[in-house]
Amino acid sequence: MAGTPLDVARLRQFLGIIGDSLRKLRELGTLSKTDFLKDFRNTESAKYLLVKAIEAAIDICNHIVATQGGRAPTDYADCFAVLKELGVVSSELAARLQRMARFRNLVVHLYWQVDDAKVYEIIQSDLGDLKEFQEVIAAFIAAPPP
Repeated sequence: MAGTPLDVARLRQFLGIIGDSLRKLRELGTLSKTDFLKDFRNTESAKYLLVKAIEAAIDICNHIVATQGGRAPTDYADCFAVLKELGVVSSELAARLQRMARFRNLVVHLYWQVDDAKVYEIIQSDLGDLKEFQEVIAAFIAAPPP
């Protein structure tokens, strides 16, 4: 599929999903930890929004890898390693996004093991990784490699 043109409209749609999810997660992040944890609507909403944002990042990753001729990723986390190999993201950002992909797998497949306090911690300290990814991808769309 290498050589297939980027579907910029599709990538922008995924960037919008990330942005919308980040906005809502930041709103949840204004709650105190106690208030966040005492209402299941907060914790469950946050998990869904995190999965949604991470899924959109994975979809972006898979699309770019497929159109730019990267090797086939072995799993969702590996897709970000391939994106690094293609020079789209830095090693540091790829590593942080790989952790997020693994967290997504935990929420989706081992949901009973998810610590709601960890979800709050992610909202407080890790949303910048998805924002940085948004910015990197927006710049990539504006000036893709030849």
